[in-house]
Amino acid sequence: MDQRQNELQKTLKTRHITMISIGGIIGAGLFVGSGSVINATGPGAVLSYAIAGLLVIMLMRMLGEMAIVNPDSGSFSTYAREAIGPWAGYTIGWLYWFFWVIVIAIEATAGAAIVHGWVPSLPIWVISLILTGLLTLTNIYSVKSFGEFEYWFSMIKVAAISVFMCIGAAILLGFFPGHASPGISNLTQYGGFLPKGGGTILIGIITVIFSFFGTEIAAIAAGESSTPEKSVVKAINSVVIRILLFYIGSVSILVLLLPWNKADMLKSPYVSMLEMVGIPGAAEIMNVVVLISVLSCLNSALYTNSRMLHSLAKRGDAPGILLRVSRRGVPLPAVLLSTIAAYVCAIFHFVSPDKLFLFLVNASGAIALLVYIVIAVSHMRLRRKFEKENPGILKMKMWFFPYLTYITILAMAGILVSMAFIDSMRSQFYLTMLIAAFVVASYFLSKRYRIRMAKQNRGIQAVK
Repeated sequence: MDQRQNELQKTLKTRHITMISIGGIIGAGLFVGSGSVINATGPGAVLSYAIAGLLVIMLMRMLGEMAIVNPDSGSFSTYAREAIGPWAGYTIGWLYWFFWVIVIAIEATAGAAIVHGWVPSLPIWVISLILTGLLTLTNIYSVKSFGEFEYWFSMIKVAAISVFMCIGAAILLGFFPGHASPGISNLTQYGGFLPKGGGTILIGIITVIFSFFGTEIAAIAAGESSTPEKSVVKAINSVVIRILLFYIGSVSILVLLLPWNKADMLKSPYVSMLEMVGIPGAAEIMNVVVLISVLSCLNSALYTNSRMLHSLAKRGDAPGILLRVSRRGVPLPAVLLSTIAAYVCAIFHFVSPDKLFLFLVNASGAIALLVYIVIAVSHMRLRRKFEKENPGILKMKMWFFPYLTYITILAMAGILVSMAFIDSMRSQFYLTMLIAAFVVASYFLSKRYRIRMAKQNRGIQAVK
């Protein structure tokens, strides 16, 4: 078969890549999850978001530097293979795929629950399959259709968070009729800025950092961009602004507007803010926004999973059939396998939610941190190698290399290890380590099997 028939098409535009990276930032974790972080940490949650955001900015800068040199749909899996070894690329690639399969099942169920509220005659499990199936079709048709859907999903999310922030800022500045500004009273009352102590900032960081997972999809999409260098530079450079504005900015507005200890208000903080100014149907407006966020996540997850499988197959780390692409350049077998795996996990969610599905969710809980650590370690090694071979050529550089890279590695490793000492996260840490060990072992077992089969084939040929 002509190798070109297995190549992905480079039809994504700069605007697609930029909005895909924005879509990775703004999700249900911001619209809904921010309330629980504020309730657990107090107004100091802003520091948790700021520190976690800073670490992700560092990691995206590293990933962007590597993506410009080698734009590849395998992204950090490919870089790990080159920097650390084939086992590392294999392991992080399959772990990443497993993580997003679980996320697809979770998000499909969450989206189905929203739609079920509008159409109660349809069971949630049916709706979850329908939602996943519809977004599978957008991925199957062409990469450009995926890019267009994600562009508009992200545009709606940006518009929504911008409106929320404008309303919140207007209240704080005293510009909203009939509503007096609370000033900084919510920062000083109810126990002050850190009512539960400084240690809660760390717990907040661990929770928040998972909300940022998804920004790396822009680097994966660069492998199908017609102008990868321009697209990656624009997407990575705007990460700083997006994190500062959409996360730290919006959370700052929330802690100023809403008392941190009012759990009922923080259950859905943006709904509370809309209700505060008397906007009718606030809950339903928020449901629509969250549903769009869920659909965006499903769309991106199916895309990134299929590309990771295609990249693994390209390097012999997955079955060869996953290397095949359609006439439109879509890795069809990889998309279908990811969809089927997500369907199976979604079924577990309904038939065994507190055993099988809970095990899978916990086993994927710390994978994001492993990915982040691998990105930083890969950057450390590849940057030094590249500078020796191509001095002065890098068009995007990590700031203050290697010091910030070292700091990021230590911070991420510290966050990962700390999960083992936090009751609510301990099971996620140990089960993720167990799954990671299983994947590493599968690499060496499969390698041994391939070597043995190669020797047998050579023996048979020698006899002939």
